[in-house]
Formats: sequence, C-alpha cells, structure tokens
Amino acid sequence: MEDKFKIRSYGYGELALLYFPNSSPKSASVQLRTWIRLNEKLKSELNETGFTPGKKILTPRQVELIVNEIGEP
Repeated sequence: MEDKFKIRSYGYGELALLYFPNSSPKSASVQLRTWIRLNEKLKSELNETGFTPGKKILTPRQVELIVNEIGEP
C-alpha cells in the first residue's frame, strides 16, 4: 500500500527532498525555491501567508498551496 502525502508542517528542506529525493538537501532546496520563484501565482499566495525566502518551517497552509499548484511530491 502506498503512503498518501500528508498536509502538515514541514521543514523547507524536508519538503524539498520529497520533491527531489535524489538530490542533496541543498540542491533540493535550491530547486524548490526556483520553482516557487518562477510561479507568480504560487509566490503571491505564499507571500499572503507570511512566507519569506529563507524560511525554515512551512505551515500546513503553505504546504497545501505548494501541493495544489505543483502537485504532490
């Protein structure tokens, strides 16, 4: 049985590694940051939640916005 992705608080690097499991933690974080930066809708929605670049912990709402826009990891 496959585990379903759970919306909860994640560390930024933790979530990035779920999207890029074959990358180093730093590389995964950079790639996720790039995806967010290039997606104006997502960037705007995250900014409304108080998200700032360099944030270490993502709230469940922020994780939900990311997953809704780019899909589950």
